[in-house]
Amino acid sequence: MYTAFAILAVIALAVQGLILFLVFFGPDLPYRVVDAPDHHLDSREFSDLLATLTDAQLHAHNRIEILTNGPCFYPAELDAISGARHSIHLEAYIFHKGEIGTRFRDALTERARAGVEVKVIIDFIGSFSVRKSWFRDLIDAGGRVEWYHSLRLDLIPQLNNRTHRELLVVDGEIGFIGGAGIDDQWLESRPKDPRWRDTVCRVTGPAVTSLQSVFAENWLRVAGEILADPEFYPDGATGAGSVAMVVNSTPAAGSTRARILFQLLVACARKRVYITTPYFLPDHSARQAVRRAVRDRGVDIRILTPGRHSDHMLTRGSSERLFGSLLKAGVKIYEYRPAMIHAKILIADDVWSVVGSTNFDHRSFQLNDEVNMAVCDAAVAARLLRDFENDLKESREITYEEWRRHRKHRIYEWLGALITKQE
Repeated sequence: MYTAFAILAVIALAVQGLILFLVFFGPDLPYRVVDAPDHHLDSREFSDLLATLTDAQLHAHNRIEILTNGPCFYPAELDAISGARHSIHLEAYIFHKGEIGTRFRDALTERARAGVEVKVIIDFIGSFSVRKSWFRDLIDAGGRVEWYHSLRLDLIPQLNNRTHRELLVVDGEIGFIGGAGIDDQWLESRPKDPRWRDTVCRVTGPAVTSLQSVFAENWLRVAGEILADPEFYPDGATGAGSVAMVVNSTPAAGSTRARILFQLLVACARKRVYITTPYFLPDHSARQAVRRAVRDRGVDIRILTPGRHSDHMLTRGSSERLFGSLLKAGVKIYEYRPAMIHAKILIADDVWSVVGSTNFDHRSFQLNDEVNMAVCDAAVAARLLRDFENDLKESREITYEEWRRHRKHRIYEWLGALITKQE
């Protein structure tokens, strides 16, 4: 009997090891857009196709405000929390101790004591520095704090799947979406560590119900509760504003809706695609789509990534390893000089904009839970474009000749190549 148990245990460990190996180091799946439609990006036909393929709902009449950098978006978020009447739902990959973390925790606690329903989802790995005891006052006041994929034995197969979402919904009426977590690095500069550059959107209107449903998806996962109260999903029509859709993304069968969203916009753009991403690690299929857009349709593609202030130098080296074929094809790549740039934005043909949590890398496209808001509105695109152009003024363009001259000396590139899928 003991021998049989031992054999079963060995088999289970072997299977588990194989699963982890495939998740961490397995091959990339090929992606390509077959028979890309001949629709202009500002056409209703393209909007309907994008919504269908990403399984998202198009919402009209949304008001969207672009909030640039922590001193702008944190006060807006805290103001919304302080005005909450019945519910606050927060999901964060990063929620760290510090000045801004304490301000958020205390604001949530005050609202919980006032009878507001407060629910918080925090990624166990992304926010590893905080424990539930730090939220004791909030919990005692009636708030709920749940970890996403903690180190439980039954969750080991999902260990590499993290919630990378940064999402706040207040009263089902006001939503915030972007790439910034809750940490002092977005609030203020420190010695040798300038304040991070980032962007968050404040949203009111019908799209907020979709943001709420994204939170509800993972609340069910961590708490086993379906958030069905109609109060969470009010009619948010504003009578004017932008067409938007919320694209949630969870790993399934090796592909995610975020990948479809990004790659379809690149494949169908006719004029320009501008991408800001803190971690630019496109796989072969994504690089091929970018090169094809430049070569076959003359699309102006510009990529803005961190420079020497990158928070992950190994990732930066891995990223630079991939620049060669893109630069040779005519893609323009820039490194942001003043600070770590953490914004995750795509602007296509001055019509569509994407803001959210997705990086242009393997983790975001295949491993993480992500959320993005895609907006079809020339005014919103123009506002984000102004930020992009201002960022380019403080950036350095990388040329193909420079890349060829220096890459052989960069040991980070070779080390990073071994773990590109995990960055």
